[in-house]
Amino acid sequence: MASNGFGFDRQTGHADTAADVLVIGGGPAGTWAALAAAEAGARVVLADKGHCGTSGATAAAGTAIWHVQPERAAREAAKASRYELGGRLAEPHWMDRVLDQTYAGLERLSQWGYPFPRDASAREQRASLQGPEYMRLMRRRAKAAGVRILDHHPALELLRDEAGAVRGARGLHRQAADGAPAHWTVRASAVVIATGGCAFLSRALGCNVLTGDGYLMAAEAGAALSGMEFSSAYGLGPAFSSVTKSLFYQWATFYDGLGQEIEGAGSARGRGLIAKTLQTQAVYARLDRADARVRAWMRASQPNFFLPFDRLGIDPFTQRFPVTLRLEGTVRGTGGLRLADAHCGTGVAGLYAAGDAATRELICGGFTGGGSHNAAWALSSGWWAGQGAAAHAARRAPPAAAGLQGAGSAGLRGEPVAEADSAALVQAVQAEVFPYERNWFRDGEALAQSLQRLDALWQHWRGIVPGAGTALSTTGQALRTREAIAMLATARWMYRSALARTETRGMHRRLDHPALDEAQRYRLLSQGLDEIRITRERVADAADAADAADAADAADAAGWQEAA
Repeated sequence: MASNGFGFDRQTGHADTAADVLVIGGGPAGTWAALAAAEAGARVVLADKGHCGTSGATAAAGTAIWHVQPERAAREAAKASRYELGGRLAEPHWMDRVLDQTYAGLERLSQWGYPFPRDASAREQRASLQGPEYMRLMRRRAKAAGVRILDHHPALELLRDEAGAVRGARGLHRQAADGAPAHWTVRASAVVIATGGCAFLSRALGCNVLTGDGYLMAAEAGAALSGMEFSSAYGLGPAFSSVTKSLFYQWATFYDGLGQEIEGAGSARGRGLIAKTLQTQAVYARLDRADARVRAWMRASQPNFFLPFDRLGIDPFTQRFPVTLRLEGTVRGTGGLRLADAHCGTGVAGLYAAGDAATRELICGGFTGGGSHNAAWALSSGWWAGQGAAAHAARRAPPAAAGLQGAGSAGLRGEPVAEADSAALVQAVQAEVFPYERNWFRDGEALAQSLQRLDALWQHWRGIVPGAGTALSTTGQALRTREAIAMLATARWMYRSALARTETRGMHRRLDHPALDEAQRYRLLSQGLDEIRITRERVADAADAADAADAADAADAAGWQEAA
């Protein structure tokens, strides 16, 4: 711990340090945010639940990225490609900003030496990134910029000053040596939440660190969420594997338990047929539509897709294999923390959000998927959040420890209860969000029933601390408890929003309201913990784009004038 520059109070067993900007989360959004803040002159600390560069959904896989040449026709086609699919909830000026920032970011990756493949004309192909190489490079660049990286340091709660502004965070050191402090505090002038989405411990590849922690911390500080109804994303993959890469299933034929082809089933628009069939029987796939050239390309482009097959001696091109759909929630959904400005501020002073932790409705409405828009959003929003946090920090010195209060509540403060079982809570939440008949195919009655049970769980858990003493006293217990409670809170925001949207739009499917309702073309904001309030927010149209773009430019200029 000493090597991280913390001060250690031997009487309290607590490590403490100060920074201008604290970034919570070490995936692509977090590392871009840390790099942007450091390049702006801020002292930056990045705290990751795992090991920055190797944990999370991106580090474990390859990912496509929304990279489009700066040509008008190409850009307009790119924006239109998901607009209708997402229920016309995206905003043109945000899409333009992301396309511009992603293009610039990938140019920097090339300059830093990222090994983009080249075509026959020796031109770099920048449409995808290999997660291990990408995140290894981002970690190296962040460290070179002076970012202090704290691996295996999950955050438990945000800190606020007397005015309610976010001024740092408190968390755990999972690998503290004997005698070293097991918990830490970073006092900061601004905080970026880049903790990813919530996949509810479904064992999807790279997603078991993504339990909605950032949502909970931010909501406890007063932030709102947006688009949480767009959270019924399930990843398609072998039943015997955590790999949920779905690209290759474009070349698959799907079969029911009797070996009959499921007509219309597919990885994109036919996934609902797979979900329906899985409710009563097994589903099998075979990649039998791929010719020799495509098979060679598959093996070369995503080798880890084939590892589970090779280990079991299965040839996926000639043999049928069982498939399943694993819930990936808001990781491949679009919901997340609401953004209040062009710098990815949450509307709570000193608090910013980026990547999957922030809503992606602004660029893809109510539908996205793995990679592509998500990867571009992580890069772009991370950069803007880091800039915004640095500009905010330039106007405020890091706070002293006196006067700061933890914003956390559930699982951190309350009555110690020895029989409190966080594993049982995880299972109870999963029982409400995993079933296809509840989350993929939604209806008002089932949503209301789930919410009744989830609300009862919240009432039980909101005021207790598992075991004797405080949750901070035992590292593993505290982390598991907060993860379980974060999943519970996320499920309640999801289903409360889903109940309020009485239509089918994007990935939100209501069996009792199967049509899109033009009158409901708005975003739904969810806010609160004990009582969740749902409000509406207008979607900006193309006519608003010029004014919005001018406002974003003005915000950029004002922020950097103040920082200077």
